[in-house]
Amino acid sequence: MRVTVDLTKCNAYANCLMEAPEVFDLDGASGLAVVTQEQPPEELRARVEAAARVCPVQAITVED
Repeated sequence: MRVTVDLTKCNAYANCLMEAPEVFDLDGASGLAVVTQEQPPEELRARVEAAARVCPVQAITVED
């Protein structure tokens, strides 16, 4: 699994951080979401997919 955030879409709602804090964080300077684990372990898949679903601007992509 590979996780990316489209920073041109991200509006810093931080929903992803609430769903999967092991994989997402907020950049201190821009306030936008950053991926801390581009290839998180499979056991985090449900949380990462939930983060992608709750993103109001659909900025998160999860690929196999």
